[in-house]
Amino acid sequence: MHSGAAERDGFVAVEAIRKIVRALRDSAHVAQGQTGLTGAQLFVLRVLAEHPGLSINALAERTMTHQSSVSVVVSRLVDRGLVARATAPEDRRRLVVALTPRGRLLHRKAPAVAQELLVTAVRKLASEPRRGLAAGLQALTDALGASDERASMFFEDDEHRLETAKLAKPFRASRARHQPARQTLKEKRTSQVHA
Repeated sequence: MHSGAAERDGFVAVEAIRKIVRALRDSAHVAQGQTGLTGAQLFVLRVLAEHPGLSINALAERTMTHQSSVSVVVSRLVDRGLVARATAPEDRRRLVVALTPRGRLLHRKAPAVAQELLVTAVRKLASEPRRGLAAGLQALTDALGASDERASMFFEDDEHRLETAKLAKPFRASRARHQPARQTLKEKRTSQVHA
């Protein structure tokens, strides 16, 4: 391929990735501002509103996410009282998740998130372009050395970092309260003179 054409293709690809990431990030900020949930949590909430009583495996399939990643998001929603785990009525050995009344109420007021649109758009692609997209993105993750990493849902790691920072803040403040105040050099000299 001519180097000019390769450069143009590269530019279009990188610019497209930037636009997708920006749309996802902007959507996540709107979701967080309006609901206090991350984009990933709101996405899971919306999927459960449409398909109540999904197993974790089925939910992972619907969100095109790995089972362990969606499980982390569900746990956070359970902690917030928005989602509940229960045994499936038709099979007592199977666990399912569904919205609580509080979760349903929040969902009704919540905005759509870009993750939904992304998953829908990928599903709607014809098989050939979808296969090409999958192969191209897999080659890109291989080239970045990121293929072996387990991907969390978009920006859900931000929630974990936020929680960690909130927990660390009071700890740092309490340490500061219990540490003796350090004297400046000038204060030390003054106290020595008056001693």
